[in-house]
Amino acid sequence: MLELYQFEGCPHCKKVREKLSELGISYVNHNPRLGKAHDQAVVNRQTHDELTELGGIDQVPYLVDTGRETTLYESDDIVEHLETHYG
Repeated sequence: MLELYQFEGCPHCKKVREKLSELGISYVNHNPRLGKAHDQAVVNRQTHDELTELGGIDQVPYLVDTGRETTLYESDDIVEHLETHYG
C-alpha cells in the first residue's frame, strides 16, 4: 500500500500526485495541514502527528510504501521510486 502525506498547495506534492495518476497507482492521501509553509495551521492533528512520528520531521511530500518497507521525503526521490517499482 502507498500512503502520501501532502497538501494541495504544494508544487512538490503536485508532482508526486501527477506521477501517481500517470502510472495509475492507487494510494491513500493524507493532508496534515493547509498552506504553503510549515508554520501554517495544522488542520488534522492526528495525521500531522502520524507524519512526524513516522518520518521524524514535518515535511511533505512524504511517501510510505508499506509493500517495500520504504519511506521517502523528496519529490524527485519519490518519483524515481514510483517509476522504478511501479512504472
